[in-house]
Amino acid sequence: MRSGNPALSDKTFLDLGSGSVVRSDSGAMTLNGTVNKTALLLVLTLVGALFSWSQFSAALAAGNPGAVTAYVWGGAIGGFVFALITIFKKEWSPFTAPVYAILEGLFLGAVSAMFELRFPGIVVQAVFATFGTLAALLMAYRSGLIKATENFKLGVVAATGGIALMYLAQLGMNLFGFQGMSFINGNSALGIGFSAVVVVVAALNLVLDFDFIEQGAERGAPKYMEWYAAFGLLVTLVWLYLEILRLLSKLQSRN
Repeated sequence: MRSGNPALSDKTFLDLGSGSVVRSDSGAMTLNGTVNKTALLLVLTLVGALFSWSQFSAALAAGNPGAVTAYVWGGAIGGFVFALITIFKKEWSPFTAPVYAILEGLFLGAVSAMFELRFPGIVVQAVFATFGTLAALLMAYRSGLIKATENFKLGVVAATGGIALMYLAQLGMNLFGFQGMSFINGNSALGIGFSAVVVVVAALNLVLDFDFIEQGAERGAPKYMEWYAAFGLLVTLVWLYLEILRLLSKLQSRN
């Protein structure tokens, strides 16, 4: 089982402490349980986002919009730390995944408010596009229209890894004062094309995540893996939302 999502690697459901991922008791992972956990994490993310959004609005009214920088960095760094904890301590996911969702919500709310200030209406468009993509790909996956074959998985994982390397290279060049691959953040035709490709790759990772979660449920992974699988799916959704937001901002900045 492969996934471009670092939280759902090919070893996620292996070696979970019991020597086998097969469970026949009521403590096994189920699809319905994972769906419920995912819904709860999305609600927590929304709560965090609404809070930081309201703080941005208050700070803007007070003439100090920079005051929400703490939510951006606190949410981003805190979310990253709890994501690592969740990945390396999967059995803690019933506690760490909700914290991650709240922290990521704080980050997303503040960032979204900044985008909305510059491009009114962009956040609603990005949210609908994200969940519309999720629904469309889920239906396509369940109907068999899209199948997570080994070649499909290999292609998506390779593309995801390539994008990650490009982002890291750009970050490294920026740290040393080099402009680097300006099209990554630019609104040129090349920059828009790049963002469109990244959005497609992020969306296709959802298909791999669906397949991975289904495999985990079929193998009877421990019950806490419902939380971990929901966390992994949330990671992909956050990435997809941010990339859609970036793409829409590039398009609107050209108008």
